[in-house]
Amino acid sequence: MRRGGRTAEWAVRRFNIGVSALLKSRRIGPWIGKGLTTVSYTGRRSGRTFTTPVAYRRDGDQVTLMVDLPAVKNWWRNFTGDGGPVTLRLDGTYRTGHAIAHRAGAAWATVTVTLDPPPGSAPPPGRSAGS
Repeated sequence: MRRGGRTAEWAVRRFNIGVSALLKSRRIGPWIGKGLTTVSYTGRRSGRTFTTPVAYRRDGDQVTLMVDLPAVKNWWRNFTGDGGPVTLRLDGTYRTGHAIAHRAGAAWATVTVTLDPPPGSAPPPGRSAGS
């Protein structure tokens, strides 16, 4: 987010904090959370944990995060190549998974997340809990 300078970075940070708080709200969260979620990840270079609101689509254990204007956003680049671990807030709970970024031209990119099984879930058919 270099193009807009410090003022734009400050505004985006404040906006993200506000949207993240709304998503956690009991009254508003379920209403706006249908197409928005928060993604938490550890930066590859900084080692710091970041959380940002993003638009998403879900199909079972696959979640697609949409990245508009990827040239001016940096967070999705943490998932290029082999990808990396993420935590998403879905349906009021936190789910972990593995994310891989895909650039789709200059206008947009996507990050595909394969969710880990929920804690305490049974192993897939044909596999034991220890394998």
